[in-house]
Amino acid sequence: MNPRAVAATILARVIHDRQSLTDELRRNPALLNEGHSRGQKSGQDRVQNASLIQELCYGVLRFQARLELWLTRLLDKPLKGKDADIHALILLGLYQLDLMRVPDHAAVSETVAAVRDLKKPWAKNLVNAVLRNFLRQAETLKRSETYAVEDQEVLQYAHPRWLIQQMQQAWPQQWQDILQANNQHAPMTLRVNQRQQDRQAYHKQLQQHAIEAVLGRHARTAIQLLKACNVEQLPGFAAGQVSVQDEAAQLAAELLDAQPGQRVLDVCAAPGGKTCHILEAQTALQELVAIDIDPRRVERIQENLERLHLSATVVCADASSTDTWWDGKPFDRILLDAPCSATGVIRRHPDIKVLRQPGDVAALVRTQQQILRSIWPLLTPGGMLLYATCSVLPQENSDQIQVFLDQAQDAVHCPITQSWGMAATIGRQILPGSDNMDGFYYALIKKAESETQ
Repeated sequence: MNPRAVAATILARVIHDRQSLTDELRRNPALLNEGHSRGQKSGQDRVQNASLIQELCYGVLRFQARLELWLTRLLDKPLKGKDADIHALILLGLYQLDLMRVPDHAAVSETVAAVRDLKKPWAKNLVNAVLRNFLRQAETLKRSETYAVEDQEVLQYAHPRWLIQQMQQAWPQQWQDILQANNQHAPMTLRVNQRQQDRQAYHKQLQQHAIEAVLGRHARTAIQLLKACNVEQLPGFAAGQVSVQDEAAQLAAELLDAQPGQRVLDVCAAPGGKTCHILEAQTALQELVAIDIDPRRVERIQENLERLHLSATVVCADASSTDTWWDGKPFDRILLDAPCSATGVIRRHPDIKVLRQPGDVAALVRTQQQILRSIWPLLTPGGMLLYATCSVLPQENSDQIQVFLDQAQDAVHCPITQSWGMAATIGRQILPGSDNMDGFYYALIKKAESETQ
């Protein structure tokens, strides 16, 4: 099947049906490892096609807000919902013409040819006409002054208008930098398994395999690749020597600082990156319980534990309904990687621009509050809770923790004194692209010792 047709089908599922890009890529037959064609050339073609499909999907979603503005001017009337695949195909045609190193004639002809695999021959002339009109009108379409004032920032920063406004309100001095960072490609960062070796030793292994990399600036286990590669190319990956995890996410295990003999709870733990890092960093825990509500994502926790030869108690349940899963034994450490808007990882997951809607943030804030209130009683007096999000919105971060501290009389804020990121009113915030890390927020809360102790 034409790779552009495959990409258009995936994009239609994401844009029209609001499905996760990660899930759609993972389940698409054209991108699965199984069933490789026979012969070296056909195998190479498959790899090249898979690479093209992923580049088109990520690129279109990264710049969709801008592409949609252009398409509105190029179409006489919007396409019907049943033709979401044709809509997506035109978007990826525009993306190729604007930002990919594909000759214009090839981009147009190959995109038009994809109509056949979508089984909508009537759209051939439409796709061809729209793309050729773009080539003729490109200079005008790219000039911001030809758009209404409310659309000019959308054109420039390629984000939905509501999200631009959220960033302007939250970060009046940094919002442009945040939006620009969101449109960059995220680096591939590794976490070295401390149980097997230190990162200097693994860095030497990478050099021996001609994989260029630099040590992370803040996390003791982080190595950043200068060029992304397939995990199968990483020495020792299958044996559990290394995992893929952004450096900002690796800071969680260090902040949690679990000690020998302690019982640890990892809430909203899937896919298990932080769970595994905690276990790698502290080999003498009494127990680590990892809980998540999504059965499919819980399977990912198990897979990661098995690859890294680690052991944890994995629970599939709603963390806030503690009466359904908690055994009554308190925890010394709790990591709450709270469900959030994920506005700090847009550069890694550009579909967030499409999937998130203005009303989602308030709903997420309520969910975070509910989980926080529910799990706090599970923490032993003197214990520590680490609250984390991959959001840059204060209402999910410092504002959220302030509300909790005001309500929980036995909760004490512990300032984070590390040098990474920037101090928030409470906790510490990393903005996207800071030291090439994802956007993350952390806050440490200690439970006061009981008066009887």
